[in-house]
Amino acid sequence: MTRYPENTPISKEVFDTSGWRAALDNVRNDEYFAMWQALSSAAQEAVEAGNPSKGRVLWILADACSMMLRPESINEPFAPHMVMNDRRSTLPEDFSTEEIELLLSIYTEIDNAKLCARISDLVWLVKRPKNLQAATSAIDAYRQVAIGIESWIRDGRECWDRAIQLCLMLGTGAGDRLQQIEQALQAALLGTTTSDENLPLWIASLLRKHRLAGETETVEKICIHLENLANAHNEAGEIQYARSYYESAKEWYSRRRDHEKAAEMIVFCAEMWVKEAVVRQFSDSSPSHMIAASFYENAIQKYRTIPRAYRETYDVDNRINELRGLLSEAGERSLEEMGTISSESVDISELIKGAEKAVKGKIPLDALLALSNLYHGAQFQKIRDFSKKMLAQHPLQALFGATHMSSDGRVIAKSPSVNFGSENDDALWANMVRHYVMELEIVVQGYIWPALETIRLEHRIREGDFISLAQQSPLVPFGRENLVGKALFAGFDNDFVTALHLLVPQLEHLVRYHLKQMGVQTTNLDKNGIENEHGLSTLMENEQVQLIFGENLAFEIRALFCDSFGPNLRNELAHGLVEYEEAQSAHSIYAWWLLLRIVFNTFWRARQRAIEKAKSKSEQQEGAEIQ
Repeated sequence: MTRYPENTPISKEVFDTSGWRAALDNVRNDEYFAMWQALSSAAQEAVEAGNPSKGRVLWILADACSMMLRPESINEPFAPHMVMNDRRSTLPEDFSTEEIELLLSIYTEIDNAKLCARISDLVWLVKRPKNLQAATSAIDAYRQVAIGIESWIRDGRECWDRAIQLCLMLGTGAGDRLQQIEQALQAALLGTTTSDENLPLWIASLLRKHRLAGETETVEKICIHLENLANAHNEAGEIQYARSYYESAKEWYSRRRDHEKAAEMIVFCAEMWVKEAVVRQFSDSSPSHMIAASFYENAIQKYRTIPRAYRETYDVDNRINELRGLLSEAGERSLEEMGTISSESVDISELIKGAEKAVKGKIPLDALLALSNLYHGAQFQKIRDFSKKMLAQHPLQALFGATHMSSDGRVIAKSPSVNFGSENDDALWANMVRHYVMELEIVVQGYIWPALETIRLEHRIREGDFISLAQQSPLVPFGRENLVGKALFAGFDNDFVTALHLLVPQLEHLVRYHLKQMGVQTTNLDKNGIENEHGLSTLMENEQVQLIFGENLAFEIRALFCDSFGPNLRNELAHGLVEYEEAQSAHSIYAWWLLLRIVFNTFWRARQRAIEKAKSKSEQQEGAEIQ
């Protein structure tokens, strides 16, 4: 895009005639990203038309809108929208003193609520000494954002969250604004219905996060409202909504210290898992015992959280025993259900172009589906056959062993010379891992990275969306949805350092969890009688792993995370040996993509089955009405 010449002058008078309102009139929604697009286009047109001062002013507004709002951070509430290698988009510290002075002179005259909020907040954050009026202006502008599904999907949640954070920071300096925000959110929450989908959950979560709506009468109203919504969704057959609302009601009953009602909500939540397990297990069109087994386990885990004081009331122990029987039955019938989604192969010369084309112009879900399946994953038998062929074609090289050293000079593995009479030779395995690792570099550069960059440019997918994806994936263990979702978001947000440190232990837990479901002992007793959990390397040696995950995925997990001949990510990370650069390597990016692929594909299959079932039910109802 065309920027302005260096030292281009700016002033309030230029702002007044810049046409920023006209630029925003063309914005179809009030999302900050859409505002950035409109303002940056207008800025480029102004510069190209020979008006650099106007262009610079519009670019300043555009850059302000380009930043992503992260209200959970007090000191760094704005993050760059885009990070590419050693470059990134705008941050608050990039604005010059001259530009901040301009923003200071104009923020009170901006009548677009979201733009006013962003400019006011930026002035409050950067200007020294602190400008209290800018902070209150930001609060007042943020809370003008409508409380509705569409607006809260497009930055609304973050805007209200930031307004609360600013009020808490200012204390008495915010006046009665925090009380007004609290009352507005309470009224909005209590006025919602089942047609508002997730909006009541979002509002309730925001109130609970900041410990607002603390009056006894208000808390009671919120508890009852959330429970009523849960019951209504349950009666409508909307199991996932019902479960989420029972969970939220439980949190609010706990806040009210009504522990008996909180325990009742846990029971209802657990039974929603059971209800969904039955639906998935006995579906007429596409039954899935694997998914059902996962849901039964979730129900058991839920029941275990009920305090002992209420276990007898709800006959918890007997119910858990019943569910264990259902879990065992479903688990035995699920071994053959794990499949693999693969994409068509693409000629090497067209990899990047094909990857970009595969995700470009699609809605977020379809784009993630394409990203998750651009590459078919490692094919164990093909890699094995190719490695055997290479060893046979280069017999002299195969006759000698090799020593593998780490980046700090340690000997971490030794591959022996090949034994041509053995089908399971250690040298063959070492070569398989080596060829696999070489292939990953091409996969990341040719498939994953260009597709990921394209999706980032077209879509703003938030952390909450990845957490929701993890929650709906039958493969993600109960209680780990937030951590898995955060790992996926961190990688999408180009923070592979955080992603790697989150995903490795969660992948290990996922493997352990599903082995336990199959009745595998995952612990050992030491000489002192202390029971310890096996690490991922030991877990992957169990023969049940291939039955659960298939030989291809089992090979990838072992080669990528556990083997000294490969990146050995799990063990290197566990011992603190992963340096900053290594955490952003192709191996780390591929590890993130592999987790995305596992989680998203299991989510997608579950979603498609639910859609098919709903469609079949609708057709049956229509047929009954005709008759």
